[in-house]
Amino acid sequence: MKPTRTSKAWMREHVNDPFVKKARLEGYRSRASYKLMEIDDRDRLLLPGLQVVDLGAAPGGWSQVARTRMGRRGEVWAIDLLPMVPLEGVQFIQGDFNDPEVRRALAAGLREGGADLVLSDLAPNVSGVALYDQARATELWEAALEFSANTLKQNGKFLVKVFHGLDFEPFVRLMRSVFESVATRKPAASRDRSPEVYLLGKNLKPGAQEALRKHFHAE
Repeated sequence: MKPTRTSKAWMREHVNDPFVKKARLEGYRSRASYKLMEIDDRDRLLLPGLQVVDLGAAPGGWSQVARTRMGRRGEVWAIDLLPMVPLEGVQFIQGDFNDPEVRRALAAGLREGGADLVLSDLAPNVSGVALYDQARATELWEAALEFSANTLKQNGKFLVKVFHGLDFEPFVRLMRSVFESVATRKPAASRDRSPEVYLLGKNLKPGAQEALRKHFHAE
């Protein structure tokens, strides 16, 4: 397939991106690593001894940061449909995080009580049809939120990438029905023109799972 002007422009921007260059120099698997590092510097999410689950983990940039910052203590579980080159100290499950078998495999590996932190840097494959792409993105956010509500400890945290658009405010409201506090983060490694931001939910509310069941049933 002949490269388009858009794809050529993206490649030029990617190659010249300072965070891409920095990732290569410092041995990180993706520029997205720096997004998590900046958020962690502010919110201190990756503490030794925690159990962390990374959704949509490949190629492993966020799992790599989690493992490095937590040291030898704690556990990192990475889940993705795509294969991922192994990372020392990271347990990888290939599959859909919505798949009951994947969830059972994770539950069998987690220590009693559940995860302390769920990370989601998920994004759908872009079709170019704005409404369709927004709908697919929202499905991923909601699925990751449902996963976190059923996987986290009561005082757990959930960090998810979202995009400004028609469904942004409704999703923020849904997050607030699940967590005691919800904050917005826009790390420097997120390109200025990108509509992406990160939402950080802390401490599950009592009845969080029931609130989500009502939401999905209403749809």
